[in-house]
Amino acid sequence: MAERPGPVRVMQSFGAPRVTTNPYITMLDRALADSDEVDHLRFSWRGAILGRYDVFHWHWPEVKLHGGSAVSSVGKYVLTALLSLRHSLSRRIAVVRTVHNLELPDDNAARLWLLRRIEHQADHRIVLNETTLLPEGTARSVILHGHYRDWYAPQPRADRVRGRLGTFGGVRRYKGVSGFVDAYAEARGDDRELSMTIGGKASTQELADDLRAQVEGLPGVTLQLAFLSDAELVELVTASELVVLAYRFMHNSGSVLAALSLDRPVLVPRNEPNEALAAEVGAEWVQMYEGEVDGRALLEALRAVRRIEAERPDLSRREWADAGASHAAAYRAALRSRWLGAKPRGVDA
Repeated sequence: MAERPGPVRVMQSFGAPRVTTNPYITMLDRALADSDEVDHLRFSWRGAILGRYDVFHWHWPEVKLHGGSAVSSVGKYVLTALLSLRHSLSRRIAVVRTVHNLELPDDNAARLWLLRRIEHQADHRIVLNETTLLPEGTARSVILHGHYRDWYAPQPRADRVRGRLGTFGGVRRYKGVSGFVDAYAEARGDDRELSMTIGGKASTQELADDLRAQVEGLPGVTLQLAFLSDAELVELVTASELVVLAYRFMHNSGSVLAALSLDRPVLVPRNEPNEALAAEVGAEWVQMYEGEVDGRALLEALRAVRRIEAERPDLSRREWADAGASHAAAYRAALRSRWLGAKPRGVDA
């Protein structure tokens, strides 16, 4: 079948961005709206299940399965199942999935079954870094996660505080904040100039209470356990001499790019994606530790970043100007795959 001329009509799985929306989604929304190659549709249940579009683009499909109550969650599950059924039956709608996370979330059996079905329906995947491993033969496009320089440009910056360590983002168990606090306590025994700020809303009240108890009596610690506005995030990051992201598992991290976009070095676990990022932006900007973060790793990273001579990391490969065209190319590749019937819907590739 010949490729259809004109822009590709694409429905995203996200609606109109709000203040609390991930900036990546907001900037992608703008890039697609500005593209002449994409007829950009924001998500609505009616449009997704009954409307006309060429491509459906999934981001974090698990968020569609949870409502504000048990009844709402059941209703959303049914609607998501109907959407998946529509994509299974259609020979003309292509499905694209951005691989934000490699693993499925913890959830019940019914939701995991539906998430696997959605995963298997993808005709094409977009990966945000070049080290993402997918099954052999998987159709994919690499579109690097864009930077945040333009996004945060309107916000005033704080003066860098010597010895200040910062971390930010939603506070969850897997992000290793508790281990970071232990490492800070160890390091401060050797350097009383150190201070730390932790910013972001905790995923549970129990986690927030545990963190408050852990830092009680520990000098130099500031907790901001609430959603951070852009201004608050920029103040936290730019006041830091080093941003520490002690995640137990890290693959695609918008927080790393946010810190680098604000010209602050990061300390992250050593893995293949982070090694590739260090080679790209400048090794001095991406300090890494082995295993669990400890006081020694914090102090060594601080000594290293104090030797940085460049004014800012190299983020030239992560401009948003080409994002619309890059996504349009991925959408057209997905459509070609669907029209050629590369694989049946709803089963493993």
